[in-house]
Amino acid sequence: MPEIIIEKNPSEARLKELGVAGWEIWDCPVTEFRLDFDETEKAYILEGEIVVTPDGGEPVTIVPGDYAIFPTGLKSMWQVTKQLKKHYSYD
Repeated sequence: MPEIIIEKNPSEARLKELGVAGWEIWDCPVTEFRLDFDETEKAYILEGEIVVTPDGGEPVTIVPGDYAIFPTGLKSMWQVTKQLKKHYSYD
């Protein structure tokens, strides 16, 4: 089962290396939905909070300052618990 990778509070140098400032921004209100990844998504959380529960796995809480990688093949339920704002990019 593909695993979500979380890097807590990456440095400014790391964010610059990743090119986060140039990524798209996505906003989402408090809601719940299914999300299955057919390509890898990289995300950097600016505001809010989400709880991502992979099928057959444990819930993962993702908060501002987290850099997350959602791998290809991940099947999951998303629960946005606080209005979400994130930078994101696809491979």
